Amino acid sequence: MLEDIWTVVWKERRSQFRVRGSRMRFLMTLLTPILLATIFPITWGPEWLAQVPPLIIATIAAVLLVAVMVPESFAGERERHTLETLLASRLPDRAILIGKLLVPLAVGWGTAILCLLCSLVVVNAAHGQGRILFFTPPIVLGSLALSLLIAGLTAGVGVFVSLRAATAQEASQILMAAILFPAMLMQLFPLLFREQFGQMIESTNGPQLLATILAVLVVLDAIVLLAAASRFQRGRLIAS
Repeated sequence: MLEDIWTVVWKERRSQFRVRGSRMRFLMTLLTPILLATIFPITWGPEWLAQVPPLIIATIAAVLLVAVMVPESFAGERERHTLETLLASRLPDRAILIGKLLVPLAVGWGTAILCLLCSLVVVNAAHGQGRILFFTPPIVLGSLALSLLIAGLTAGVGVFVSLRAATAQEASQILMAAILFPAMLMQLFPLLFREQFGQMIESTNGPQLLATILAVLVVLDAIVLLAAASRFQRGRLIAS
């Protein structure tokens, strides 16, 4: 099983950058969170290592990179007329699905870790003054866990969308809409309910809130992955 998964991962890694312009799009997407993780820590100083923004940037980095890569998983294969060949192989369904998920997930989470390391280096170079500074445990552990779960959720939704979409562009548009809609709601909530939101923030325990969010994400990840596995049916995909 592991060998089959690695076969799909190897194939997916090679096919991700075959489309014209895909490398440039990937690099431009990668540049945005790296710049944020480089510029902001300079102005924040050592307080950066104990505040929420590193967690947010790591999460944004994971979502952006996964969202760029995952639409190609099945919709890209369908466009290149290679999906039938893949489905006709002896690779197990589970190996194909997991392999398709792992590549964008690994790149997204790896980028989140890279952003954390970049911001850590910047803070030490600009404000270390001979000391070695490091993130507080809640921030580093929260950043790693949240970015991983968000990347997994984005990858799961992206694969589910890619299974249904006719083209990678269509899958990308649907996925971006699915990402932006809850993001817009999260921005509107504090504006519409400013007083209640302020009271909620003041009365909320930070680590407890983070633990609750992580628990919810674990459940959502499981639901999305099960939905994608249920949707992955060779006969239906070949017919489409």
